[in-house]
Amino acid sequence: MNKRGQETREHIKRCACSLFAGKGFKQVTMKDVCEATGLSRGGLYCHYESTRQIFREIMEDMMSRQEDVFEEKIGRGEPAVTILDEVLENYRREMLDGEASLSVAIYEYFSSPDVAGGKNALYEQYVMSGDAWKKLLRYGIQRGEFRRVDIDAVFDLIVFSYQGVRMYSKLMPVDEEIPARILREIRKILVRSEDDGDDF
Repeated sequence: MNKRGQETREHIKRCACSLFAGKGFKQVTMKDVCEATGLSRGGLYCHYESTRQIFREIMEDMMSRQEDVFEEKIGRGEPAVTILDEVLENYRREMLDGEASLSVAIYEYFSSPDVAGGKNALYEQYVMSGDAWKKLLRYGIQRGEFRRVDIDAVFDLIVFSYQGVRMYSKLMPVDEEIPARILREIRKILVRSEDDGDDF
């Protein structure tokens, strides 16, 4: 695909992402996407066959970006605590931004029986996210920056807290102290303090 075609696809995904965040997955139509992007029906269908295909690609991009960020920063030897703090700050902002949350759309999309030919695609996304996070957690432990924790349990705590608050933020006002408290405790569980001594 040429550069212009790729730029058009990125434009479509950006516009569609806002629609999905505002309306959920089921309520967004290809007509909505045409109007939001300014593309003709033929122009849109030249790139995507359905809202399902657009949403799937948005989800794949999100997962790939997180993996790439972790991989890149770990590859450069950045401190694990620095990487963690950046990610937790992004999570804090996203947890408060109910308008931009895709949580409802994600639920609607993945609860559909025909997604991915009946496979549990949401679980596959969970596994991919887990692989990225667990790599960071192991990296931090190996460097002596993180405590020796139950990596699976900490990942579950992170992902379900994050998605839970994002879902609630679509349905009710979420006080900014809620994500701050959650993420502060996650950081406290992970990051070694001077009181931990040399036992890691």
